[in-house]
Amino acid sequence: MAKLTPLFSIIIHSHRPILKHSFNRSAIIPSINATINTLAAAQTPNSRDNNDNDSSTIKLSPRTRRKRNRQDTPEVILQRQLNNCSKSGDVLQALHLYDEARKSSLVLNVEHYNKLLYLCSVQIGDNDGDGDNVGVSHLGLQRGFEIFQQMLNDQVEPNEATFTNAARVAAAKDDPDMAFELLKQMKNFEIVPRLRSYGPALFGFCKRGDAVKAYEVDADMIESGVMAEEDELSALLEVSVEVKNEEKVYEMLHRLRAVARQVSELTLKIIEDWFNSEYAMKIGKREWDVEKIREGFVRGGGGWHGQGWLGSGKWKVVKTNVDDDGTCLSCSEKLVSIDIDPKETENFAASLSKLACQKQPKANFGHFQKWLEKNGPFDAVVDGANVGLANIANFSFSQVRVSASKRGVSLVLPPRYSLVIQESANGSWHVPTVASDDPDIPRKWLCVTRSTKN
Repeated sequence: MAKLTPLFSIIIHSHRPILKHSFNRSAIIPSINATINTLAAAQTPNSRDNNDNDSSTIKLSPRTRRKRNRQDTPEVILQRQLNNCSKSGDVLQALHLYDEARKSSLVLNVEHYNKLLYLCSVQIGDNDGDGDNVGVSHLGLQRGFEIFQQMLNDQVEPNEATFTNAARVAAAKDDPDMAFELLKQMKNFEIVPRLRSYGPALFGFCKRGDAVKAYEVDADMIESGVMAEEDELSALLEVSVEVKNEEKVYEMLHRLRAVARQVSELTLKIIEDWFNSEYAMKIGKREWDVEKIREGFVRGGGGWHGQGWLGSGKWKVVKTNVDDDGTCLSCSEKLVSIDIDPKETENFAASLSKLACQKQPKANFGHFQKWLEKNGPFDAVVDGANVGLANIANFSFSQVRVSASKRGVSLVLPPRYSLVIQESANGSWHVPTVASDDPDIPRKWLCVTRSTKN
């Protein structure tokens, strides 16, 4: 095989750049010659032999025969074999099938290439000390670049999975810069990236400790309307702790509050490391505007203010529990039931109005809205439907969790406080962990407090 130009050079400097309009869609996947090639012959079942003299031959209807013929085309056979390799993680067999397909002049489509790139990106044996597996893994990574370049040379138009798998190959080679460049090329194709598309570059930069590049990937993700989840936010939090960026640590804690709500043990350990660090001791306001804190609570619906680190000195970090009334058993602070913020309330009300107009005669609901605007607002609302059920031995199952154990089935009511990360007016924090399904095992909370001055 001729020596190939490095993949990164193709992406950045090639005279055949990766541009969407450069593909001739009608020429991407030409029709396959009907002659059975070596690959197809090797995989065709004996039962398909057309032997009229064989009394065991099963006669198929024309429709069934056409369907069977479509199922046994060389392309379909190869796809089936690659799927089996994917299930078993057999990189060597997948590469062998690819080489045989190239020798047979079989035209590969985007699904073939995607499966091959995925297999090449899979890291096996790196943690078990098996030298053979490590060698296979490295071979897969090396061939992955070659296969992706061949796909571009063949003018096979890539999709989101193609770029994501190629980015995984780059990240597995400890090259998050290339992974990020592939992400940008994906957007040049007008392909909408998904959360998984950002993972190779983001986790690669975080692993390398390159916070600046990690924040750049995060900003691109936000611009594309892709919401990070706990894994991504946890990685960003960890690299922010490592580089002592207190503003980003604060931001990631609040994003975890909004997205993850409760955190895993891994994320909890990162949060502990931050508050136990000497650097965190030095961060915080000794005095603050109480009115701004109050406004922050109102604006956010309660449970957080978003005004930055409050207090000074060493943090006291304790793993504890919260009682049924929401009182922390370590610092005795009472947790709150957090409401949705005003903007979310407005959006929710608009959605309800739209739904009501669709379900009820518009004139009736419109009349009610006018009456409400004239006579409202009200501090309390009596729900007539629930009042009607007041003396009936029945209730709503909304917000009720069903738990099954050896003792039978039980109904677990929601707590009187919100199970989310909470930031108090005095600067303390309470972080809940993901709880067990067993209601008898209390949820673990991280209580973080320190002396305050205001």
